Amino acid sequence: MNIDLHKKIKAQKFSSLYLLYGKETYFIDETIQLLVSNVLNDEERDFNLSVYDLEEVPVDAALEDAQTLPFFGDKRVVICKNAVFLTGAKEKSKIDHNLQLLEEYITSPSPNAILIFMVDAEKLDERKKVTKLLKKEAEVFEATMNDEKSLISWIHSEVKQLEVTIEEEAVGILIQYVRGTVTLLVQELHKMAMYVGKNGNITSEVVQLLSSRTIEDNIFELIDCVLSNKVPKAMEIYHDLLKLNEEPIKILSLLSSQFRLLYQVKDLSKRGYGQQQIATHLKIHPYRVKLAAQKATQFSNEYLTTSLNELAEMDYRIKSGQIDKKLAIELFILKQYRR
Repeated sequence: MNIDLHKKIKAQKFSSLYLLYGKETYFIDETIQLLVSNVLNDEERDFNLSVYDLEEVPVDAALEDAQTLPFFGDKRVVICKNAVFLTGAKEKSKIDHNLQLLEEYITSPSPNAILIFMVDAEKLDERKKVTKLLKKEAEVFEATMNDEKSLISWIHSEVKQLEVTIEEEAVGILIQYVRGTVTLLVQELHKMAMYVGKNGNITSEVVQLLSSRTIEDNIFELIDCVLSNKVPKAMEIYHDLLKLNEEPIKILSLLSSQFRLLYQVKDLSKRGYGQQQIATHLKIHPYRVKLAAQKATQFSNEYLTTSLNELAEMDYRIKSGQIDKKLAIELFILKQYRR
């Protein structure tokens, strides 16, 4: 997240061109709102704010609008959503965009307009002339929150605005549950802030009580209990998953995925990879790497590879009808305990 850009906008230091991209759309939407509210007043928005979906209309229409003089105001704000032609992705629509016209506009933008391009993508294709040109001339905002330190800092900043506090342990649990997705984080924090009330404290118990948990979260807890020799709790979680009609084959697949993650993190760490490098290599959030790294140090490579082989063998035996699928996972949990 680019804090400096927000400071410029609040100081009324505007650019004629903005390029906002990344998977954390919450930050993109927040920046758009900040721009619009600082450039236009309520009355001007009706006349001088336009939004174009570039999967439905050509960029030519947005450029024509940007070159039109503002009505009852000093600036026009033209927002272009889904500028997929700036990436390497295949465009869903058959819209023909005049990119040469866009390149000409970028080199000489209208002084009376603020033209904003939005792209829901992690990367842009900088081999393209239009992308390189826009990145050179525009104010660029990358909507991402990949490092744990920035994410934790942002959470504390957010809860401060909500007039509550949060325990450090609660922060870690919350990040684990939402997989570091900022949009979901915001929703969860607002829900918890309402629950604890003004000047309240969000504890780990509150997070566990109110968080929207996925099957992956329950699987992570199940594995944690298995690896910590908490077999009764592991069995309780497993049976709760069955009561929720979760398919044992799916649970088995997620168990394999988690054990594989532990092995990969342990192996890459031994080879000298840092946690951020591992996260990039495995394409997962750094906080998941941190949790896996903490757990993986407790076990040998032999234990993890043996467990993975047993899970693969179990999958074969279930699908070939040699063992009941519900019983198979129970036996696997008990076997880990006896080691």
